[in-house]
Amino acid sequence: MRFHVRLLVLVLVAAWPLDAAAQIHAWRDANGTLVVSDHPINEPTVIYPVGGSTKYVTTTPVESESARERYEPFVIEHSAKHGLRPELVRAVIQVESGYNPRARSPKGAMGLMQLMPETARSLGVNRPYDPAENIGGGTRYLRLLLDKYDGDEVLALAAYNAGSGAVDRHGRKVPRYRETQDYVRKVTLAAGEAPAGAPRKLKIYKTLEIIDGRAVPRYSSEKPAAGSYEIVSR
Repeated sequence: MRFHVRLLVLVLVAAWPLDAAAQIHAWRDANGTLVVSDHPINEPTVIYPVGGSTKYVTTTPVESESARERYEPFVIEHSAKHGLRPELVRAVIQVESGYNPRARSPKGAMGLMQLMPETARSLGVNRPYDPAENIGGGTRYLRLLLDKYDGDEVLALAAYNAGSGAVDRHGRKVPRYRETQDYVRKVTLAAGEAPAGAPRKLKIYKTLEIIDGRAVPRYSSEKPAAGSYEIVSR
């Protein structure tokens, strides 16, 4: 009997921590739906939507949309503070922990952005399972890596996963580790391309949107096409 899988791998979702031997499997069906799994799919397998979109699914359940909304203020605050694209920060959190603030990897990485104990200490993160502290530390670390690699998001992500020493030993290129290459691919797919010709430190634009009688602040790395805005970070 022919089993039509309506999934495709979104190299963005990893609600599971990965160890060095882990492998990510991804597929795309005829309708363009992406499915990501940490194991081969050889028989009918339950899948879970990602971010409420039928175009991205995973074989591992992820945190609900409400969980993402709960931590969004921290994402916005620290992305602006460190001049990061919020899309990039969201993608790192999704791939690292699946938005699970209690996540812990086999290697000891902790929390939403999976900070290693030594890294957390160096960043002054005393409570790595506290979402605000974890995102604050993780975004600061991303900023440091982006500065080290002249704003190159791919190299910064590779260093976030494998360490900057590994990136430097490979001639400032993505190491040939399967885990790291999968990681970079997943995060960049989830975050989308950085604007062409973007400066080394991206500008973050703040706008306001009126929703249900409330003025809701919005942040983006792209300059608004209309309306007033404020540049909150460079």
